[in-house]
Amino acid sequence: RRRLRSASSCGSRAVAAMAAAALPSAALLLLLAVASAGLSGYFGTKSRYEEVNPYLLRDPLSLGPPAAGWRLPASCAPLQLRALLRHGTRYPTAGQIRRLSELHARLLRRPAASEAAACPVAADLAAWQMWYDESLDGQLAPQGRRDMEHLARRLAARFPALFAARRRLVLASSSKHRCRQSGAAFRRGLGPSLGGDEVEVEVNDSLMRFFDRCAKFVALVEENEAAMCQVNAFKEGPEMKKVLEKVASALCLPAEELNADLVQVAFLTCSYELAIKNVTSPWCSLFSEEDAKVLEYLNDLKQYWKRGYGYDINSRSSCILFQDIFQHLDKAVEESKSSKPISSPLIVQVGHAETLQPLLALMGFFKDDEPLKANNYVRQTHRKFRTGRIVPYAANLVFVLYHCDQVKTSKEEYQVQMLLNEKLMSFHHSNETISTYADLKDYYKDILENCHFKEECELPKVNITAIDEL
Repeated sequence: RRRLRSASSCGSRAVAAMAAAALPSAALLLLLAVASAGLSGYFGTKSRYEEVNPYLLRDPLSLGPPAAGWRLPASCAPLQLRALLRHGTRYPTAGQIRRLSELHARLLRRPAASEAAACPVAADLAAWQMWYDESLDGQLAPQGRRDMEHLARRLAARFPALFAARRRLVLASSSKHRCRQSGAAFRRGLGPSLGGDEVEVEVNDSLMRFFDRCAKFVALVEENEAAMCQVNAFKEGPEMKKVLEKVASALCLPAEELNADLVQVAFLTCSYELAIKNVTSPWCSLFSEEDAKVLEYLNDLKQYWKRGYGYDINSRSSCILFQDIFQHLDKAVEESKSSKPISSPLIVQVGHAETLQPLLALMGFFKDDEPLKANNYVRQTHRKFRTGRIVPYAANLVFVLYHCDQVKTSKEEYQVQMLLNEKLMSFHHSNETISTYADLKDYYKDILENCHFKEECELPKVNITAIDEL
């Protein structure tokens, strides 16, 4: 494993002590309980899909309010749909469950009756039933199956011509159990018209887990502690210090017994309980909305430096998937021009947040003018890079290729739309929600022609000593 020294851009780690104001326990409990209602918008990659489409809370099969840009000329017919999905709602990983068990055990060791009145939050959490078991390790939850089944039905309702009976469905996923189960649930959501259980879920890690096969990314980012210097600096900075001391005070624990990881796992337990069981967990009572914003930023920082714009290799490693998308679109265009049936009208692939986020970065979406860093939390209040809006559970990126008759030029004959989480995206080159296929290919010409996975992912022959050189 290669280790890099921290670049100067990480700066010194702020460890300024900030004294938490002591509130009477009853008032503190009330304050936290009221504030907990506003936490759900800040759970980052652990957000439920309904946070980006709230109308689904009322009707999980709703296509939402009418939006401008959906209606295409009557002469345009969809030829191919390529959907990249993140798996549905899952259980915590074994590591997160271990940390939660550790924190819960500390609360259980506290004197029960004598301090319950002084520390009602700690007493409530000690009484909470620890039901997570390490055997659940990231598996798909029942809600995750519903996420996929409902998504399949909504896409079929939105594009009925493509999802019509006897249309061929190509279904693939990563090798992770939650992805394979998500693929199977998506297939079930479509019913028997598209082959039902006869449609096999093919495992394709080369596309859905390209990051595992990119040696440069694994060595210099994934397994390199120094690459996360901004994340580590924020964990020790004043914003996190304030949250940590507040949580310690609510739990009547010495601040030294907590760290940023334990505070974060308490916050994520609040998110898991909401996503998996649709309940407001007692763990939510530890946090105000302002605390949630700080913890969301911690999550976003990690995603930014590990999966987003932090290092070029994060996004460049996804070009194997990007090029595959266009190869299938090219094939559909060629088949259409030759008046042949489209061999793959529906391609659905299930991966991870780590599959979608680098791809979106490669395409230039959600890029802020200023990088996310440990020392610019306040300036990033209105940042574009908010993972809960981009890659919640069941996130989906969909490319739809159309053939249009009655057009003025041959270039306008083939057009494309992109949807993220069932919302139309504006293309960078036109600021429109539909593009000619030729213009889209031209805009991404450099990536399509000059990004080669093997070369991009080859480890440098010389040792890299500074993060700035990554």
